[in-house]
Parts: sequence; C-alpha cells; structure tokens
Amino acid sequence: MNLPYHGSVRPMGVRRIPAAIAAGVMAMAAVSLAPPLPAAADTPWLVVSEDGYASFSVPADYVQANAGQVSQVVIEGNFGPSFTWAEFGLSRSGNAWSGVLGPLKPGLYSYQVTGDDTKGLKDPTNATSVASAPLRSTFFVAGDSARLLADAPQGQGGKVETLTYEVKKQERTALVWTPPGYQAKGPKGPGPKEQGPKEQGPAGPGPKEPGPAGPGPKEPGPKGYPVLYLQSGDRSATDWLDLGRAKQILDNLSIQGSAEPMVVVISDAEGTAGDKDLKDLRKAVGDRYNVLRDPGHQAIAGVGEGGTQALRAALTRPAQFAYAGSFSGLLEDGVAGADPKAINREVKLARLYTGNVTDPAYNATVRLTKALDRAGIRYEFDGVNPDAGANWNAWQENLIDFVPRLFHDVSDHGPSAGHGPLKGEFHPPAAGTTPTPFLSEDGFVTFETTTDFTDAQHVTVWANVAPGGSWLRLPMSREGDRWRTTVGPLDPWFYYYRLIVDRVAVKDASNPTKVTSEPAWSTFLVPGERSRLLSDVPAGQGGKVESLTYHSNVANQDRTALVWTPPGYDPDRAEPYPVFFLQHGSGQSYTDWVEMGRAKQILDHQFLDGDLVPMVVVMGNGNVSNFNKELLENIVPAARAHYNISDDPSQQALAGLSMGGGQTIGVLKAYPGRFAYIAAFSAGFGSGAGVDVAAINSGTKLFRVYVGDVTDFVYPSFMAGLTTMNDLGVHYEFDGITPGPHGWDVWQKNLIDLAPRLFKR
Repeated sequence: MNLPYHGSVRPMGVRRIPAAIAAGVMAMAAVSLAPPLPAAADTPWLVVSEDGYASFSVPADYVQANAGQVSQVVIEGNFGPSFTWAEFGLSRSGNAWSGVLGPLKPGLYSYQVTGDDTKGLKDPTNATSVASAPLRSTFFVAGDSARLLADAPQGQGGKVETLTYEVKKQERTALVWTPPGYQAKGPKGPGPKEQGPKEQGPAGPGPKEPGPAGPGPKEPGPKGYPVLYLQSGDRSATDWLDLGRAKQILDNLSIQGSAEPMVVVISDAEGTAGDKDLKDLRKAVGDRYNVLRDPGHQAIAGVGEGGTQALRAALTRPAQFAYAGSFSGLLEDGVAGADPKAINREVKLARLYTGNVTDPAYNATVRLTKALDRAGIRYEFDGVNPDAGANWNAWQENLIDFVPRLFHDVSDHGPSAGHGPLKGEFHPPAAGTTPTPFLSEDGFVTFETTTDFTDAQHVTVWANVAPGGSWLRLPMSREGDRWRTTVGPLDPWFYYYRLIVDRVAVKDASNPTKVTSEPAWSTFLVPGERSRLLSDVPAGQGGKVESLTYHSNVANQDRTALVWTPPGYDPDRAEPYPVFFLQHGSGQSYTDWVEMGRAKQILDHQFLDGDLVPMVVVMGNGNVSNFNKELLENIVPAARAHYNISDDPSQQALAGLSMGGGQTIGVLKAYPGRFAYIAAFSAGFGSGAGVDVAAINSGTKLFRVYVGDVTDFVYPSFMAGLTTMNDLGVHYEFDGITPGPHGWDVWQKNLIDLAPRLFKR
C-alpha cells in the first residue's frame, strides 16, 4: 500500500512470540495508536514515547475554528536530515489530524502546526514556548547523547537573570547566567530581575560529555569570576535558552566540574552590533556582577553573525578577549590588517566550529582557515560536524565543547569525536546544467525544479528521508527562476520523492526515473555498503526480467506479470526450478517490486553472493476480486507454461506485502500445503475461524511474518494476529519488528531477509 509511512532491519532469526508477550505488545500498541479522543484543552496533541516516537493528534475542530477549513495539516519542525527544518504531513482520520514520527535522536525539538502552508497554530496543550517564535513549542527526547541538555536536579543549577543597561540613553537588556554558589560582590542593591528557568521538556540524559567529570563544582577565585559573552547574532538572546538549552548545558557542566565557575552574558545583535554597544555591556556587567576585568578572564563567542562578531573582536582587539569561539560564523577574510604576533601573544584560544555543507558557514570556514594559515595566526578547528547544519542542535554541541576549554589549560586541542576535515568548498552544479537530484560523494543531495514554477508560493520535496525511513517534506528556496535545496547526509539506500508545488504533487521532470503506479514519483540511489544489495550488479552478470502476458478469467482481460530468471537460467534443465510468487500491495501493480522494491537488484546480488537457491520469481497482478482463483487458475499455469518451474508444493513459495500479504495468508488458509514457503510483509493473520492448523503446520516448511514499527499502521492488527496464531498453535517465525513504517524501506529489507531462506529445508 502506498501510504505515508518506512525503516532499517535487525538480524532476523527464528522465534515464536509467546501469547502473553504478543498480547502485551498488542496492548501497548492499542494505547499508542488508538483513535484520537475528541478535542479537549487537556488532551495533549503530542505524546513522546521513551524510545523517541512522537505521536501527534491535532483536533480537526480546533484547526477549523482557528485556521478555517484546510486541505492539509503538517507539523513543521527540526526533524529533517542534519536537524534541518522540515514538514511532517498528518493524515485526517475522524476528528483528528494524526501521525507518528520516529524514532527521533535524543535532543531538543521545536515545532508548530501549519495548515495549507500558511496558517500556523501554536500547540495549546504544550506549555513550552519560544519567545522569538510565538507559534513554536518544544519537546525533549531523552538519551545518553543528550544528557547535558537535561534539566539539572532541582536547586543545583545556576540562575538566569535579566540585566538592564543603557547604550546612548537607550535601554537594552541581556541575559546573565551565574553559576551554582555564585558570590555577589558587596550589597546587591535593587539587583537585576531573575528570569525564571523555562521548562523545555522532561528532564533526561543529554550531547557528548567534553571530558571526564570533575569532583563537582569548582570554587571561584577570591577576586571574582571570569566572563563569557555569548552572542546571538541576528537571533534573539532568548533563543539561547529556549532552543540552545544554554542554562541546562552550563548547569550540568558546572555540576560535574567540567567548567570553571564563570558568569555568562547572553546578548542579541541589537546589544552588540558595534564596539560602543559591547563596551557599554561589559561596563554594566562589571558594575553589577563580581567579575574579573582583565583580558585573560574575558571570552567571547556566538552563533552565525554573533560568531563573526566574536572572532572579529578577538582578531582586531586581541588585548580585550583571550578566548574566542565562532559557531557557524561567516567571517571569511577578516585577517586583513590583523597583527598575527599580537593575536598569537594575547589570544589563548580561537576555536572555529561549522556544520556540514548545509551550513552556510561551511565555505566561509574553508576560506577563513586558509586566510589564517597564510597569516600565521594560531587557531583551533573543531572539525566538520557531519550530522548537523546551521541550527541549534549543532550550536548546543559547540557550546558543550567550548565552555570547558575556557580560563584554564587543556591538553586536547583537536576536533570533537566523529568530526571530519574540511574538504574544500561545496558548490552544487549551476542551475539547469544537470539532471536532478545531484548527489555528492558524501551523501548530500541537491534537488532543483525546472523553470515551470517561478510563480509558485510554496515548494517542497516529499521524500522518505525521515527517521526510520518515513516521509518528510523538505522546503525548497527560490533561486532565480527555479527552486532548490540541498539536504543530507543521507544514508546509503534507495530513495523516492515527488515535488509538492502549492499543495499539488508534481513529477521532477529532470529525473528520468519513473514509477508506473505512482506517476509523480522519481527515485535515486545513494551508493554505499549499506545499499549494496539495492544497486545494479555489473552489466551482464545479473538475471533477466521479462514480461509474461496471460489471460485472466477473473478480470476478463489479458494481464502482465514480470518474471526474474537467475543468471544461467536453463529452460531445458532436467530438474525444474523452484518458483517464488511475489505479490504487491493495494494501489500498486506488478511493476512495483521491480521499480520500487529493487527486487531484481536484490535477487541478482544474493545469487552472485551464493546466498540464493537458483529460482524463478514471478511478480503478478493481484488487483482482482478473487485472488485465490487468479493465482491458481491464471498466474501459476501461465508461469508453468512459459518457464521451467516445478509443480511440487515443496518447491513453491508465496509472499506479499500489505494487501498482497493478506492475500498470501488467505491462500495459506484456503489451500494449506499448496505452497511450502509462505511469508507476509506488513499484514495481519486475521480471523482464526475455520483454519486447519494441522494442515498448515504439516504442509508448510516456512511461515515467516514481518511488520514495521509503530509507524506501520498495520502494527496493531499484526500483533493481534500473533496472538491468534499462538492461541491456534500455528507454527510461524517472527524475530521482531523491522524498524520503519508501512513502506518500501521495510519491504525491501523483508525481501532481503526472506529470499535466502527459501527452498533450503
């Protein structure tokens, strides 16, 4: 079935699920996937499971009352590759728009609800907020890699206050974090206002730990605290709290003794746009807080333009800041006129950070490092973050790495674990010069439209690039008379997509691939070891796929099947070949296992690898009212008339996905033993009424069942089917879910697991 849901497979073995366990799993599935309740103010729109699945259920009545009638609802959030902004489409069912996305990596996510591309809504059931973006809410996915993003234990963290100061008689504000146990200087006077800590999601573990935990918070020196000026660039200072988790990071680093006690001043571009602003801010901080004022205890860092300002300040005024950090800063040639000797003498640390090629700072960092090298200016580079671009998920990691390096000597000056070198500037081909999508060697993909949509208002790429292989819509940006976007890195695998132009699905006319049953879809393969079985084998080494025409007395028409024969197939071989009948799902046809399932590539590779018994594979058309009759009276006889295949039930296999899986189980129930090998992908067993269990068990050498995770909409009925089979005593194999939704990523992996098991018992 072609429905918005997909995954990656775990090694499959042989195991029967005890009835009690299957019933328990079914009960959990029923809780997580039950039909949404009627809209109510206290009914959460979002539920996040412990294993990172985000279930959204947005009341349709609420959407209509607040946004009017809409034809689509999406959840916009940082769910895309490298945590880029993307749209997750919801499906309308009853009185709710709903969908399940995941598993999401540990970390902080922000999102909003949007109808028909332009009608944004805040989730009223989520108390979190983003001050700079009123429609957004946040949620936290706990996990070991995100433990430093979790809320510190109550009463153990520092405090965030609002500092008010003046620049040229204009009132400005900054946020100031003081460490646990902060000792103020003298009487506090009226003091700054305390900014209450914001709850951003349930506390849980958070990113990498920068070094071994110390013996708890360090004591400040008797003369005061060093200061880090943390700039937000063209973003709001509050984003460092709402999206950057700065308080949680600073709290946790302090508690574990990984950072020197310091005061951190967070300001936005308005407050630090010029030398005068920064000077006045530093004076206000010095007047109000117990801080050290000498350059050796001053640090400055920032994101984007804030990183540019921070680095420029260190390079042009080296006697003011001993430490500087640029998080996705855009400084490219700011070393002109700089004094390398003064910089190297005064600046103890200048550390550069950048995301992958989706980060606009990537090319700027390539040029900057070359300029610094030519000038002989010392600096450190944290390496290219392969898994994040220019976003808060990357900058959280940057802050975690940077803060423990301040105000003391450290032994590690290299890049963060897993970060790679710069490989030169990244430039996709010029517009209109190559078929799309364009793939780089590192798995980054550039999509581009033709010039047909110059007047469009909203263009996205809908593709199976979400966690687990689900579908996301990736926003494209207008570039001249085309729309374009670069995403990644994508894992090696097979991908399919379509353009959505002002809510209308459109084929990428620049991509010559086609999907017969889905005319708007295009496909591409990201090469690599993980996708090897989905790639073409060398020319002349694989099997053949031929069309077989047969007459259907069920559909009363001539129909077509596709037939794969193995390399070296001999129509005159004395021993007939085993035959495997492989069926498609609802809304699909006989072409889909070749065009979407990559059946030829999988079978070719497995045969050449020596994993496959030589067999003939028949992919027929299952879109009929009576599949049992179509299979046994039309497809099987036609295949036997044209190919050298066995009529021995022990040499017959039948499998299918979704609807085809249901049809397969129907044949098993009606004709037990007719096919010795049976498999169903994403299909439930159904009723046990009238099932001849003894005949199934004695006549079936292998009955193997597969399903995706909770994003596969048949998951509940599948689990109920396990209970039914257990109660009946049906022998079957199931070794856990194939992570992913109701889609080709899962079914490809199911075929990869199944085919080598056939005809070997």
